[in-house]
Formats: sequence, C-alpha cells, structure tokens
Amino acid sequence: MADANAAVAVVTVSLVFLGLLSGLSLSWALLPVAVVVLIFVLASGLKGRDELAHLNVCVLVLGDIGRSPRMQYHALSLSRHGYNVTIIGFLGTKPHQDILEDDRIDILAISELKGLTVGPKIFRYASKVIFQCFQLFYVLMKIEDQGYILMQNPPGLPAIAVTWVASRFRGSQFIIDWHNYGYTIMALTHGENHFIVKVAKWYEKLFGCLSDHNLCVTNAMREDLQKNWNIEATTLYDKPPPIFRETPLKLQHELFIRMGSTYLPFRPSPDVTKEYMELTAFTERNTQTGAVTRSAGRPALLISSTSWTEDEDFSILLQALEEYEKFVAAGHKLPSLVCVITGKGPQKEYYKKLIDTKEFQHIKICTPWLEAEDYPVLLGSADLGVCLHKSSSGLDLPMKVVDMFGCCLPVCAIHFQCLHELVKHEENGLIFKDSKELSQQLKLLFSDFPGDQGKLGIFRKNLRESGQQRWDENWDRNVLPLIKEHCD
Repeated sequence: MADANAAVAVVTVSLVFLGLLSGLSLSWALLPVAVVVLIFVLASGLKGRDELAHLNVCVLVLGDIGRSPRMQYHALSLSRHGYNVTIIGFLGTKPHQDILEDDRIDILAISELKGLTVGPKIFRYASKVIFQCFQLFYVLMKIEDQGYILMQNPPGLPAIAVTWVASRFRGSQFIIDWHNYGYTIMALTHGENHFIVKVAKWYEKLFGCLSDHNLCVTNAMREDLQKNWNIEATTLYDKPPPIFRETPLKLQHELFIRMGSTYLPFRPSPDVTKEYMELTAFTERNTQTGAVTRSAGRPALLISSTSWTEDEDFSILLQALEEYEKFVAAGHKLPSLVCVITGKGPQKEYYKKLIDTKEFQHIKICTPWLEAEDYPVLLGSADLGVCLHKSSSGLDLPMKVVDMFGCCLPVCAIHFQCLHELVKHEENGLIFKDSKELSQQLKLLFSDFPGDQGKLGIFRKNLRESGQQRWDENWDRNVLPLIKEHCD
C-alpha cells in the first residue's frame, strides 16, 4: 500500500503542475486532487485478490484496437497459452476476426474523450488529459483482478501514469510495450522545443521508469532506453503471423473481383472480352473449368500501406511515379502500374486531392481501406511494396514491411537510422533516400517484369528461402518466459 500511496502522490502533483502551466486557475488546477479521493473510495471497497488473477491479462491501447495489430497479436498469443485477456481501447476499426471469435478474449471499449471545446488550445488539451485520467482509472479499477497490465506506448499520456497507479492498487505487474516515443511524434507537429513536447518527454521518462517490465521493437530502442532513461527492456521484434503469406492465384482472383466492384483499377480494360472467361486487370478465370491464370500484359501491382501521418511523405512516391511515367513514355520496356495505397489517417484527403491532379497514362492509383482479413491477401498478391515510413525517433521499424516480408514481397523503403535491422539492401529489397532514387529503383525492378530472373525475382526468392521467424515463435521465446516467471 505504501507504493500505491506514493503513486497517488506523484500523479496528483504532476497533474496539478500541468494544470497550472497550462494557464488554469488554482481552483481548477487542484481538480486532480479529486482523483485521490476517488482512488481511496474505490480502493477501500476492493474485494480480496482473486487467486486466479495470475491467469488474467489486460491489454491496454489508448487508441483504436483494430489499428493496433501488435497488441492484437499479444492478446492472441496470451489466449493460446491459456490466459484470459481483456483488451481495453477504442472501437473505431473492426478488430481481426480471430480476436472476435476467441472465447478467452473480451473487448472492453472505452470512448475517445475530446475534452473541453472552449478556451486556449493548451487548456483544452489539459482538460482532455484530466478527463482521460478519470475514465481510464475507473475502468482499470472496475475490471477483474489482473496478473498483468500490458500497455502500448505511444500513446502514453496519461495512460502510463494512470496504469501505474492502478497496477499498484490491484497488485498487477505493469508492462510497457514501447513502439516509439510519444513526445517525438508530437514534435513532428509542434517542433522539438514546444512547451507541450518538453512536458511530454519529461512525463514519458519519469513514469516510464516506474514500470515492472518493458518490451520494445528494436535493439536500437532497447539501447536508447537503457542509455538515456535507465530502462531495461526486452527486444520483441515485430514478426508476421501465419496469415501473412503468398496468396494462391485462385484467392488473388477472388479478391480482385471484389476489389473491382468498387475500384476501377482492378477491372479489366473495357476493350478486352473473352468468351467463358471472368476477367480482372490481373487475372482471368475460365468459367467452365475454374482454372485461374495471370492475364497476358497485366500491370504490375505496387502496394503501400500508411496511417497518413506526418512521418510519411507520400509526395516522394508521387514524384517517383511521375518519373516512371516519363520512362514509359520514352520507350523503356516497362509495365503499366496499379498503385494501391491502403490505410486511414489525418492526411488522406490531402493526398487524395493531390493524386487527383495527376494525369497519368500508364499508372492508376487507388486508396482503399481494407478489412483485416483482406489486407494480407492483397499483400500476398502484389509484386512490390513501397514503405515511406520515417521513424519520428529513428528507433522503431515499420510493421508494414514486416507484413510484406511475411508475404515474400520485396520492398523499396526510405532510409532512416535503424532500418538496417529489417531491410537488407540488395538482399530482400532496396533502400532509397529521395524520389529520384526510388524512380530508378522502380525502373530497375520492373525492367524484367513479369519474369522472375531479375532483381525482383531474386529478392522474392531470398525471402522464400530465409526461413523467417513468425510471431508465435518469437513471442514464445521472448515474452512467455517473462509472464511465467511471475505467475509461478
């Protein structure tokens, strides 16, 4: 209980401090003191700890559960080993079907609070943080006893502090899974020297040190956590689950048919008609025999996935495609391209308008949102992946590339600090620094299309023969021993 009392004191002082700095009056700034009262009221009514609590794990995402694949994989791995899992987060996007059908996994949806809508921006942000503190603490105190609370960071404000306090009261082990640093993402919008960014960094470091265990996504991040924040972490690389694999031709055709009902680039040319054949832009199925073959002269399928945020500059891809268009017009033997950019995010509409201004003759672009079950099928059907993710911290790796490699899909990826931990230049893909370099890579890789003897075919062959480790094996080796150590 001494730990819990200390936790309450630290969090309360921090919130009051934040309120004063954001311009609140003293009476408003002291509002978080009410958190203390709420804590002790709730804590005084807590029942004895459940003897089976060590078999319960809370997976916490202060974001959209459906767009948090790594945390969904954590939940499935825990369930596979007999743990009961409660996932807490926002229900914006449909989670994977395996999550919904698993009897050991329950989803506890929380609302995405907005805070006050009047007053200075920093005042509104502070009110949102305070409201989220109350909401999250209430939820964590009301659920069944948990052996572990496994929380994704970012976003970690205010989740890290609140979860730490709740874990002290509930007797739960608190694990942070560091995907990145939240303050570096905020710095993309506000700049490194903005007041709120400095507060976020101070907060993340202070409360991050208080967790019982830590996971992170790269060795570079593990070393940075140790060196700068004195946090010991275990590296758990993102690895693809079994659903990410090369897609059989029949399933490709079925997906292309479905996609073609909504997106024109997947439909066959109106000039092409064949008797007893069901056509897409890439495949054709004999309606009498059911045999599926690739279409002669088909376009190459280029795919990229994005959250449409500031750390991905899609103008680089658009400029590279403009250069590619010039290569084709100049007579280079290159295929037409269908470029599919999947995902949701704040900058999607901006880039869609930019795309609409392009007058390509040999390139078609579409920006669909795919269900969780269709996304791996499309990756496994593509010819090349492109990644424009630039880590805000330089310490995390793009999960989309992990998924692409799971489908044996070669990748062109933009360079940043620790990318070499995933993409091996001239082995499983190519690394570029600007649009000019990317356009030359597209030209090089598609010069032999659709043959498999050029670099594109070699990269795919290397991926097939690499014996990639999958998520389950990776998780069992790095996380399961940690869980069992404190359950026995």
